[in-house]
Amino acid sequence: MSVIELEGLTKDYGEVLANDDVTFDVEEGETFGYLGPNGAGKTTTIRTLLGFISPTAGTARVLGHEVTEEKDLLEGKRRIGYLPDSPAFDESVTGRDVLELHARIKGDERSEELLELFDPPLDRKIREYSHGNVKKLGLVTTFMHDPDLVILDEPTGGLDPLMKQRFAEFVRSEKARGVTVFLSSHILGEVRRLCDRVGIIRDGRLVAVEPVEALLDRSGKVVRLRADEPIPRTAVDIEGVYDLETSLEAESVDREATEQETVFTECTFTFTGDVNDLVERLREHRLVDLSIEEAPLEDVFLRFYGGEEDA
Repeated sequence: MSVIELEGLTKDYGEVLANDDVTFDVEEGETFGYLGPNGAGKTTTIRTLLGFISPTAGTARVLGHEVTEEKDLLEGKRRIGYLPDSPAFDESVTGRDVLELHARIKGDERSEELLELFDPPLDRKIREYSHGNVKKLGLVTTFMHDPDLVILDEPTGGLDPLMKQRFAEFVRSEKARGVTVFLSSHILGEVRRLCDRVGIIRDGRLVAVEPVEALLDRSGKVVRLRADEPIPRTAVDIEGVYDLETSLEAESVDREATEQETVFTECTFTFTGDVNDLVERLREHRLVDLSIEEAPLEDVFLRFYGGEEDA
């Protein structure tokens, strides 16, 4: 069963085509990542799904309710939790006042559990909150009425690493309970940990919908290495190495072959192959430092989704 359905969804602001013929479904119990750089059109899609703005063309349904039918959508929104990128609360009241208001509006089945998990400072005025504390209070208000669908727009902005880990564990537990999660993000590592499938949006256009494993295979890793002795370029001349950048290159003479070859002591590259094969290849060289990280999402777009056909 599809919890979210978009068919040709378009939002044209005149000078900006924020969503251009966007079509995809999100299945019940799925954690779906909606990816793109800032300004790609992610928030426009979310605001349309929630009925905050009307599409220029196309249709969308959330929990079976048409987003353009106000009364119909209102019924569906009772079962939705929403966390905006920058939650806005009345700064003159306390966090406790905010929770009491939300409880009166939509109910409260889980706030005690959520407060123990995310721990926002309830007795302080909102104006005294840090960005991270605002986000923690927002997470409590998003889940406190036990929704069937949660829509999260950049949910971990402002959270410290420990709280990000706690959030990830909580989302996985919600998925296990059957909750559907629609997660907008520009952080590839976050999506990797949480999502089943991803939709890629760029300049308002949906350029791919695929399992997260396929995205990870495409994105590869960023590898940085440094050695205390020169390494020949041939050491990293293997399948899966892209965008190799070296520093401190020199021409070294192989005394036995009496041939010259290019060597380096530092390099950076993207690697889409098996990391174990790479490590085995480098084993004979004396490395000072080796780091392997997720490729930035922007690099993934440029390499795999940035062709002229998507412009």
